[in-house]
Order: sequence, then C-alpha cells, then structure tokens
Amino acid sequence: MKLQVRHQSVYRYGEPIAYAIQTLRLSPRVHDGLSVFSWRIEANGRSDLPSFTDGLGNVVHSHSLNREHVSVTFLVEGEVETSDTGGVVRGGFEPLPPTYFLRSTALTAADQSIGDLAAQQSGAISTLDRLHRLMIGVRERIDYRIGVTGTETSAGDALRSGAGVCQDHSHVFIAAARVLGIPARYVGGYLWTGRPESEASHAWAEAYVENLGWVGFDPSNRICPTEAYIRSAIGLDYASAAPIRGVRRGNASERLAVSISVSADSNQ
Repeated sequence: MKLQVRHQSVYRYGEPIAYAIQTLRLSPRVHDGLSVFSWRIEANGRSDLPSFTDGLGNVVHSHSLNREHVSVTFLVEGEVETSDTGGVVRGGFEPLPPTYFLRSTALTAADQSIGDLAAQQSGAISTLDRLHRLMIGVRERIDYRIGVTGTETSAGDALRSGAGVCQDHSHVFIAAARVLGIPARYVGGYLWTGRPESEASHAWAEAYVENLGWVGFDPSNRICPTEAYIRSAIGLDYASAAPIRGVRRGNASERLAVSISVSADSNQ
C-alpha cells in the first residue's frame, strides 16, 4: 500500500521568546514491510535541518532559533509503501539487545494494578498468546476517551482511571509485558484509517517474542499493526519517542495547532 503523509505543527507564543530548540523524531525507519519513497522535514521553510541517529536507532532532526520569534512551523511530507507482515518487525536497524527494553521508566512503572493485570495472562499457553490476551485485556480495562489523561500520565494512573488514549494503552501494555519478563517498547507513528476526520498520529507497542522477533500490538484497536501503520520512532515510553520535544527561553504562553493527513494511493 502506498501512503502519503502531511503533518504540520505550528507553535505560537503569547509574546516574543528569545531562544528555542526542538528535536523531531518524525522519520520512518526502513524495515521489512516499509519502504520510504520520499520524506522531508521543514522548520519555518528550512529543510536542511541537522540530523543524527540516536541510541535507539531513531532518525532525529534538530532545529533552533537564537533570536526573538513568536511562532515556528514544522512540516513533514512523505510517501511510503507498506505491506502487511502480521505485526512482525524485521530487517530494521536494531542497535540494542531486546533485554534493554525490560527497563522500567516513570511512565511505565508497574504498580499493584499493573501486576494484577499481568498475572491474569499467566494461563496462556505461549508468549504470543499471552501478549494477544494482554492486548485485549488492556483495551477492556481502559476506555478510549480524549481529555482524561496527558503526556505525563503513568501507566498505573491510566489503568486506575479506566480511560485514556493510545499512549496510555501502550504504556499499560508495555508495563505489564515487562512484569511478565517480556521486553516491550513504545512505538510512535501514523495510521491510515480511511476516514479523514480521524486521521492523526498514533501510538502502539512492540514486544519481543523468542524465535519470532519484535511483534507489534495496538491495544487501542485490538489488532496487530497492518499495512495501514507507519512507524516513525521507538522508545522505552512516550518521553523517549515523542515526535517533538524542546525547550525555550521565556515565560510566554504557548499554543500548538496540529494538522495531519494520511492518505492512500487511489490507483492501487
């Protein structure tokens, strides 16, 4: 499937700020099932942004403004071709061993509620079956509801609240998988839904299964990723895979407007 992405993020400040620097993890990593035909990232019309590969293997662009400004606009445009691999991710750049992704973080710390959720999957016959059951269990416990949680909400807090978004579903899945001794990681990217009104960035999880490799699980939609998914960053949690992070100098208020379009080639 050929997919086109257009993603614009506009930051506006209540008054001029003197300095800002942002890092962007918005570039897909090639792997079996994902080829990149074209991809460009601009910041205020500038496309020659410095880039590097971080320790997780993500392509990271950076942008800074060392002068007074009241807004900055980031634009991502690209085209990729995807195929359905049943959620299995192979052929990509993997600089770290799977065991690295057993590490806990503040957002994925396992409390009693996470431990109880993990224990409910102990009767599964295989690791893969256990993970599929966990994916369904997370979604049954956390209703999809916008505005209840934020980027700082931990997995335990999201599970206790019983509501959240894809980020929360992913954090809870990851935390419970690690309790079970299964390496798991956060994935950020894009999802083609076929419905323009619901197009947005998306998040899901991947877990490592012996003799199979990394396998994706999307608790929000209760499925393993298909050809409709585009991976753009991985991390231990949202904080290490966030699409845009930065710091600025000044106390001005900030407003963010995001517009995302994901479309499929109509000639396919």
